[in-house]
Amino acid sequence: MAPMNEKQLQHIRDERKEQIMKAGLKIFARRGIIGTKLSMIATEAGISKGLLYHYFKSKDELFITLIQQAIQESIDSMKNVYQLPGSPLGKLRAITQLDDEGQHYFMLIHQARTSDGVPEEAKQLIGQYSMESYVVDILEPLFIEGQKAGEFAKGDHRQLISSYFTVLSGLMTLNVFEDEAYKMPEVDLLLRIVTGRP
Repeated sequence: MAPMNEKQLQHIRDERKEQIMKAGLKIFARRGIIGTKLSMIATEAGISKGLLYHYFKSKDELFITLIQQAIQESIDSMKNVYQLPGSPLGKLRAITQLDDEGQHYFMLIHQARTSDGVPEEAKQLIGQYSMESYVVDILEPLFIEGQKAGEFAKGDHRQLISSYFTVLSGLMTLNVFEDEAYKMPEVDLLLRIVTGRP
């Protein structure tokens, strides 16, 4: 069997790194940085702890990398709402239906904001990621359009965005534990915050 070329080896390394990051996201989101050990992440990823060190020098480095990714994914998903077809309400409905990875990103950001032992670099990144400057500013044109179309409730659109996102964030952080008591409400029920309709 012929040895693998550099491109094939790099592909394998990239896949392995992605596997580690997915495992890290899941464990950090549930346990926080203090409650997470690299051995847990290695087990979740199905690799040895030694191999994990080939990709990340420390737990802090992996955590910071995941925080950077979580922030960027959050921003990108909100900006991408404008590429979706449909009315403002239809677009908002589409981004309200988050998958497990989206829930884990919410919880990771929550952990970084509230947990002890968070690396200083991660705290600085989170400090720059405010609801006002990212969420509200990005979604403001959508909410203005939705109000003009009569799909969204009247009133201060920035306050409406903030209320919507605060409730969504809270639900994400509760549901990530897959507790039977905390099932995500139907999207249309959640969107009543925005529409003001029963």
